[in-house]
Amino acid sequence: MYRKLPILVLFLLCAQSFSQVTKYHVKNLKLNTKYPHFGVNLCGDNKVLFTSYQLNKKGKVKKMFDGQGILTIYKGSVDSDGNIKNIEEVTIDPKANIESITSATLSLDEQQLYITTTYTNKSKPKGNFNKVNFHIEVGEYKAGIGYTNFKVLPFCNPKYSYAHPVFSLDGKTLYFTANVKGGRETTKGASDIFKVDVLQNNTFGKIKNLGARVNSYSKEMFPTISKENVLYFASNKSNGYGGFDLYKSKMNADGTFNKAEKLPKPINSSQDDLSLVMLPNGNSGFMVSKRKGGKGDDDIYYFTIIK
Repeated sequence: MYRKLPILVLFLLCAQSFSQVTKYHVKNLKLNTKYPHFGVNLCGDNKVLFTSYQLNKKGKVKKMFDGQGILTIYKGSVDSDGNIKNIEEVTIDPKANIESITSATLSLDEQQLYITTTYTNKSKPKGNFNKVNFHIEVGEYKAGIGYTNFKVLPFCNPKYSYAHPVFSLDGKTLYFTANVKGGRETTKGASDIFKVDVLQNNTFGKIKNLGARVNSYSKEMFPTISKENVLYFASNKSNGYGGFDLYKSKMNADGTFNKAEKLPKPINSSQDDLSLVMLPNGNSGFMVSKRKGGKGDDDIYYFTIIK
């Protein structure tokens, strides 16, 4: 009888652990089309920003002089079922000379828009660098005009790429992707996740690499940070399900991060899973994936955690 007790205890513990396994329900949103939809970021408690092509009145993609489609930022509200509705294009001053935007985030008061873009012939700095390098710019909101007066963030070196800006919930830290080389904060792989303190009067501290618990010798990108200070990001490092996978890393009280954990299926798939943002309720959110069964290119999915 006594010899059977350890086996019984082990069985109960296993049963309990299986009962606590997190399950997810994932659905493809109606807004998705054959065109890509990606770069989802929160904007307040029930609004989001995302990136997609700019369309003309006939529903055709607007193109630049080189034939490439123009990517821009859209804003929508989230209903109780996780649908993104009341979608409208974020107004940007045409005179700002912004050609295409691949991701964006708003300051807490929504008076500043931070965007990922490339240099234009008018905005490119002097010196030798690759024009296709991405950088982060910030513009200010003016009534009747939209976001204008865009300026490159001071820590962006044109020799490298900087992308995917997102704020911490208190607005005091900006997270982003970069491929900076050289010095103490050099990129570990092809691209890493960094952070920088946001100071007063549109100034910034020194950029900091999040370190080996988050970054690898592969590519890390599309960071977001939740209300519970959990960092979510995409990586194509080995031992994944395929392509890019989604990971999470809990931030400690001292600002360091725990070792990143790969999220399970169906959050991840055998295809590229590119970003995840958790809603303030902590039980649902949005993610971007190119998984099978989608409507075209990158699609936005809504997920709920089933406890």
